[in-house]
Amino acid sequence: MTTPTMPQRLGAEFLGTFWLVFGGCGSAIFAATFLAPVSGGAVQLGIGFLGVALAFGLTVVTMAYAVGHISGAHFNPAVTIGVAVAKRFEWKDVPAYVITQVAGALLAGLALYGIANGKPGFEATGNMAANGYGENSPGGYSLSAVLVAEVLLTAVFVYVILGATDSRAPQGFAPIAIGLSLTLIHLISIPISNTSVNPARSTGVAFFNGAGAPGQLWLFWLAPILGAAIAGATFHLITGVDRRDRDISGEIEVEDVTVADGVDPDAPR
Repeated sequence: MTTPTMPQRLGAEFLGTFWLVFGGCGSAIFAATFLAPVSGGAVQLGIGFLGVALAFGLTVVTMAYAVGHISGAHFNPAVTIGVAVAKRFEWKDVPAYVITQVAGALLAGLALYGIANGKPGFEATGNMAANGYGENSPGGYSLSAVLVAEVLLTAVFVYVILGATDSRAPQGFAPIAIGLSLTLIHLISIPISNTSVNPARSTGVAFFNGAGAPGQLWLFWLAPILGAAIAGATFHLITGVDRRDRDISGEIEVEDVTVADGVDPDAPR
């Protein structure tokens, strides 16, 4: 086994974070509420909170299976920092991961903004699935309530990630556990903050959303990172599972990146 190159890992993180924001926020923007005209009125065909929660979970499941073996499938600056605190990831690689995740999220936000503007009368302000507190919280929850929720939920999310990727956990099922965890987190907190637990996800749509979202973005960096750091620092104390020497940044087989003897590397395929 060999560790992928940094460009390969960053490419995987970019793709995975793009898909998380595009799929998750896209489901909220386009499909959460959808009124189909019928004779005498309209029928609600939207997916609602449950559908949006599942969409976020499915983005993680699908991309974790697709590229998790390349980059570790963080797709989230808080996760990257949390696993670094747990000594499961090298601190020197954190800045590159975080920058790449934010870039992928912003491209997804731009794509969503462009698609949404293809509908006549669409108003992006306040309608881009941004996170918020106070008047920008779907349920009107206060700053302190959102802070507590985001810290707790991100901590639990990172606990699940650290446990599911442990070598003694059932092999091959980590993406399912992590994706279902993110689904549950959304089911709990969409009414509270529109659910962040991911600074890149929040950043990706905040500037396209406006309506105070950019000014509240600081909370959706602070709270998830704090929660992830708590989880990373305490996981081995709480569970007794100490795998701080393990790296979950992803591995690929040597033969995946080299050409077998006797094969022309320039031959058409």
